[in-house]
Amino acid sequence: MKSLMSRGRGSPSRSIAPPHASIRITRRFSARPAEVFDAWLDPELAGQWLFATALRPMTHVEIDARVEGFFRLAEQRDGEVIEYTGNYVEITPYRRLVFTLSMKEHWYVTTRVAIEISAMKTGCQLSLVHDDVPSHCADYTEGRWAGILYGLDVTLNVKRER
Repeated sequence: MKSLMSRGRGSPSRSIAPPHASIRITRRFSARPAEVFDAWLDPELAGQWLFATALRPMTHVEIDARVEGFFRLAEQRDGEVIEYTGNYVEITPYRRLVFTLSMKEHWYVTTRVAIEISAMKTGCQLSLVHDDVPSHCADYTEGRWAGILYGLDVTLNVKRER
């Protein structure tokens, strides 16, 4: 929703809504595309790396892995419950996952995340595009995704070693 503000007679209107950014990250994994894809939708695995950190694991994970299904991941931070929620828009097994994303503490912002997974000779490449990120959060969000994808890689490597 954009709010418009007139700049005077004959002047164009301009948006006073905050600007938004798109974040793009690409990462290679030694795991097969199916393993990487499934880690996004498996509640047990997702709770270990998705929005989690070594110091702050997820305390609650719900995933209804179907188009129009939802997810809810929650963590305890400084005595508060922080929730990450969204709905699945597109699920193409082992290749593409698209979902909305919002946080309870920023309930007024809903963003869109698209994951593309491409098979390679060994392993796969994951490309993530996170759209509609408020510009003032873009650098932080990009850093968080880099950390989250690192956590995914570590989680998959540990799983494979078992």
